[in-house]
Amino acid sequence: MTLDPITLGRREMLRRSAMGLGALGLAEILSAEGALAASPGESGSLAPRAPHFPARAKRVVHFFLNGGPSHVDTFDPKPVLSRFDGRSVPNMLATERKTGAAFGSPFKFKPRGESGLEISELFERVAEHADDIAVVRSMVAQVPNHEPSLMLMNCGDSVLTRPSVGSWVLYGLGTENQNLPGFIAMCPGGYPIKDADNWNSAFLPGAYQGTYVDPQYADVDKLIENVRSPHATPAMQRRQLDLLRRMAAAHHAGRPDARLDARIQSFETAFRMQTEAADAFDVTREPEAVRALYGESVHGRQTLIARRLLERGVRYVQLWHGAGQPWDDHANLTAHHRVLAAEIDQPIAALLTDLKRLGLFEDTLVICGGEFGRTPTVELDGSGKAALGRDHNHYGFSVWLAGGGIKGGVAHGATDELGFQAAVDPVNVHDLHATILHLLGFDHEKLTFRYAGRDFRLTDVQGKVVEPILA
Repeated sequence: MTLDPITLGRREMLRRSAMGLGALGLAEILSAEGALAASPGESGSLAPRAPHFPARAKRVVHFFLNGGPSHVDTFDPKPVLSRFDGRSVPNMLATERKTGAAFGSPFKFKPRGESGLEISELFERVAEHADDIAVVRSMVAQVPNHEPSLMLMNCGDSVLTRPSVGSWVLYGLGTENQNLPGFIAMCPGGYPIKDADNWNSAFLPGAYQGTYVDPQYADVDKLIENVRSPHATPAMQRRQLDLLRRMAAAHHAGRPDARLDARIQSFETAFRMQTEAADAFDVTREPEAVRALYGESVHGRQTLIARRLLERGVRYVQLWHGAGQPWDDHANLTAHHRVLAAEIDQPIAALLTDLKRLGLFEDTLVICGGEFGRTPTVELDGSGKAALGRDHNHYGFSVWLAGGGIKGGVAHGATDELGFQAAVDPVNVHDLHATILHLLGFDHEKLTFRYAGRDFRLTDVQGKVVEPILA
């Protein structure tokens, strides 16, 4: 070992001397004083942090209807389309698959609530909350393909790997409960298309990645696999983690590595979850009337779990409809959409009701939608016959929001009279993300992370807040 004082720094000397015990002691001191982290967000800290300005929302729940629900059959009524039913459509846009004549909605729309917001019969129970909902009817994506559109909606980029919305929210706000993950994604039966990329943290510290849970299981030990050790008691695990942290601190003193920080953070969270997860994920602890409100289905259960997580300080919960892309109805849309909507109509409405009962609605942002919409024209099968479904449509579709600073009972923007493309006040996905961050108290242009020599943000170099839907 060289002792050249010109080349040997103080920390390097401590690391090399006495088998590194000096560096170990220094790391413990600096850690206790909070001097090791450059900033809470960059270090992967999950401690609560203040946003740029007072927030309207403190937490988010996102219902993701993966596969692409049809806007013209749910939240964007098109009476002209019904009049054109079975006839050729003028100015038909290019689509991924071949489509034919106009396909009028088989579902009835009617004005709801005092606002008169029109909602389809598919969502009768959600429609009871029409005066709390803002429907953006002029959403626009980039391409009519699931994978890039999922990445765009979830991560702000349809091509490159970027951190998900939930990861950015955790990076900015931290979480209010250190005993549970701050970002949880639930999808019954398996992963959606693009798997865990939908809730990845990319170049943000790994502590901000979403935690996947399969809610098809009712048993807590199956819901959260390996949450309890069959070999070590909690006391033994605590000693193991303390030793691991001390060893990591010694290693970190000479060569910082954010991946190591994230690994230790995940171990600690998993350890603490052993006491809290059993309570948070166990819906049998809810009164029977509350469980009946949500329903006994897997979607009712996962939505009730989401509410229990939100009230315990989890920052961002994403609820997927199911594995793959269940809303991708290229054929037999009438029957399939009816089944899918019936599975989630009651749980979504129950959540809105329950959040109000608990006094959480005003500061919880609820989002519902898919990665794109569907064509107003009927899709044709290989023989050229109508398959009675709709193709992907990124030119115009709908997403709705409620709670957390949203103005209820309004529809913003519009597609053309047939529902093919956004025609009035188009809203791109960056605009939607900018609005979400604004409601959480962030200027989307200032919530950045330096990576590879550049300051990145969720909204890339675009995005403007959709002011008309704000309360």
